[in-house]
Amino acid sequence: MNTETNILQVRNLNIETIKKDIKNIHLGVYPPNGRIRVAAPLKTKDEAIELLVISKIPWIKKQQSKFIKQKRQTKREYVSGESHYFFGKRYLLNVLKTKDKPRIEIKRTKYMDLYIKENTKYKKKEKIIENFYRAEIKKLIPDLLEKWEKILGINVNEVRIKKMKTKWGSCNPKDKRIWLNLELAKKPFHCIEYVMVHEMIHFAEKNHSDKFRHLIKLHLPQWEQHKKELNSSILSYSTWV
Repeated sequence: MNTETNILQVRNLNIETIKKDIKNIHLGVYPPNGRIRVAAPLKTKDEAIELLVISKIPWIKKQQSKFIKQKRQTKREYVSGESHYFFGKRYLLNVLKTKDKPRIEIKRTKYMDLYIKENTKYKKKEKIIENFYRAEIKKLIPDLLEKWEKILGINVNEVRIKKMKTKWGSCNPKDKRIWLNLELAKKPFHCIEYVMVHEMIHFAEKNHSDKFRHLIKLHLPQWEQHKKELNSSILSYSTWV
């Protein structure tokens, strides 16, 4: 599919524009920093995009203000008493010394126990927690795929986990591959499921067209609520620096 990408400046706003084979113009403002994106049909003139953006500036500013005011965590130090989120619940980190292999255990409803060796450096502690999050998301994937491949009639070859600053998920329909943001390990299960289904439907419908919205609403009637919850939840330090 032919696409043209560009950056337009409109009233001191940077507008990411993507022209592709679609019927209508779509304007969006995205977390965490209020990135502005316009998707438009290939023959759309830049002047038409500029006029649309100018007409929507009050709305754009309102959306960006929401993201600026959104609750954000300070940089995590990985010390006892610090708050960490896991599948939508808040836990207090409890750092414990061990001579065995470093690990994380959640045995109670309040604490996340981090077992580490004496004098473990910051980067190593960060990596241990990230590996824990990655492993826990991976545990969910087989059941999600088994459920939704049957419902949607869509096959997925591979699901990968990676750190992403501006997207909860992405996909490659040609290779039937999906990427999920590592940050999803901190969000409720239904939000993770929403992102998975969203990306799977993109295999059948590449753009956020009326057909796409119809399909996702058909299979996930509360998708807009899940999207709103995901985008308004507390942001970690790494997603907005």
